[in-house]
Amino acid sequence: MGTLTLAAPTGGAEGASARLRTALAEADVIAAADPGRLRRLAADLGVSPSARVVSYRDANGSAGEAGLLDELRAGRDVLVVADAGLPGASDPAYGLMAAAVEAEVPVTVLPGPSAVTTALVVSGLPGDRFCAEGFLPSEDAERAARLRALADEPRTMVFSETPDRLAGTLEAMAEALGADRPAAVRREPAGTPEEVRRGPLGELAAWAAGGVGGDVTVVVAGAPEGTEQVDVGDLAAEVERRVGEGTPRKQAIGDVAREHGVPKRELYDAVIAYKADH
Repeated sequence: MGTLTLAAPTGGAEGASARLRTALAEADVIAAADPGRLRRLAADLGVSPSARVVSYRDANGSAGEAGLLDELRAGRDVLVVADAGLPGASDPAYGLMAAAVEAEVPVTVLPGPSAVTTALVVSGLPGDRFCAEGFLPSEDAERAARLRALADEPRTMVFSETPDRLAGTLEAMAEALGADRPAAVRREPAGTPEEVRRGPLGELAAWAAGGVGGDVTVVVAGAPEGTEQVDVGDLAAEVERRVGEGTPRKQAIGDVAREHGVPKRELYDAVIAYKADH
């Protein structure tokens, strides 16, 4: 029986351990998030892997997992290398790892930096209690629902995200958690030093709207002690009061939603219901 080894060389060659160099040289099969990036990393480390290299994003799923499990059962060692997040944690390699555990294949992890803990530490936000939430749903309504469920979470929250979705995610976070909620974005563009942006969610959403590249991790402060979820039904009357004072309804809904950290669409529906009852 071979061994499944998981590794996350966050920081590139400079952050790689001696154990990773050995694993790259000795593995029979290497499953990488980005095979091209993996080969560049190996070259930077002075290692020439003899292993067959595959993309574990392509290998993810029942057919690909079965093939890698066959390799392991045949006694061949499989090394899984991520770009940023630790394979199996907020990462497409989770399916392979879970299948290996179920098949009683030996699984080990190479110690090293993790995108989650690295971003948490450099965020400047409390790290004594935190939760890793992984990737949010891609569908807008599901993402909004997940974020609303986290509105009262007191622990610091860490999210994984892709560059193309970052602006939309930060905007959704600002709407659900409050534009003033402290947060930080850590990104690690390929071949360049990391960048960390800190500030309220609203400001970060505006910054990300211009486009952001690289591996991205978002850290968001937990809800302040004593924070309670606002009932949007109670805010509808406030919207109508402002409308009565001359504020356009659309603007009033947007202002109240932003001030109380509730979704505009949800508040809009509450206003319609309020008007029907009054």
